[in-house]
Amino acid sequence: MVTVTQGVASAERREAAASNVQRNGARIDIRHVSHRFALGGTVLPVLEAVDLTVEPGEFVALLGPSGCGKSTLLRLVAGLDLPWQGTVSANGEAVAGPDPSRVVVFQDPTLYPWRTVRRNVSLGLEAQRGARRAKGGTRDTARSADERIDAALDLVGLGEFASAFPHQLSGGMAQRAALARALVNDPSLLILDEPFGKLDSLTRLRMQGELVRLWQAARFSVLFVTHDVEEALYLADRVIVFSGRPARIVAQVRNDAARPRHRDDPRFVALRREVLAQLGIDA
Repeated sequence: MVTVTQGVASAERREAAASNVQRNGARIDIRHVSHRFALGGTVLPVLEAVDLTVEPGEFVALLGPSGCGKSTLLRLVAGLDLPWQGTVSANGEAVAGPDPSRVVVFQDPTLYPWRTVRRNVSLGLEAQRGARRAKGGTRDTARSADERIDAALDLVGLGEFASAFPHQLSGGMAQRAALARALVNDPSLLILDEPFGKLDSLTRLRMQGELVRLWQAARFSVLFVTHDVEEALYLADRVIVFSGRPARIVAQVRNDAARPRHRDDPRFVALRREVLAQLGIDA
């Protein structure tokens, strides 16, 4: 009985937290983007003529061979690098550098071990304030920093672990903390680079469900890189399949299946077979 009551209370806190999260996803336009790296006097092409639009609130997964350039594309969208050729824009404005509205979550949670979960999450707001100062501007918010941190922690189910340190967390909980650090900025685009790649299989499945719940609550746009075909189909509205390096888009597979999705559903199995075929793998 205690467990049920706690579960109901937790669900109520998460619902309240979700009501405080921004619901306007960004539109991302990637136009004729090619990119290359200079390595030891030679040029290594990484991306070739990539054209892709992410609609506001859409969940898009990127699939392709390891090292083909998917993570490079994420860095361009995040503004961490500029494309060698072509343009990347967010809501009609050229991406010229990082911005708190576009937040990246990597495979490694990269939590500071000397900071509590709460203080790790607060880093998101500290980075946002720094970006605003760099631009010479300010932004008034309806919520205090403490309220935003509380909402983000409740949203990922870590409200009761705010005072814990990273070494006291499981791998899944640490990744939740990294998500909270991203969500505290109310991002319009969440960029995820294999965020569950180091988790055990059961934790990974749970985190996939948690991510869908967070996305449905806030409706930010998502760009998600993975090597797991089932993960891509379980999470995304659309799966973009890339070739080997230099990466080109070879297929776009739309998944309109209702949520929650089931991996043994015949339509899901058929889509998996289709994506594997596009990747050159005989299912």
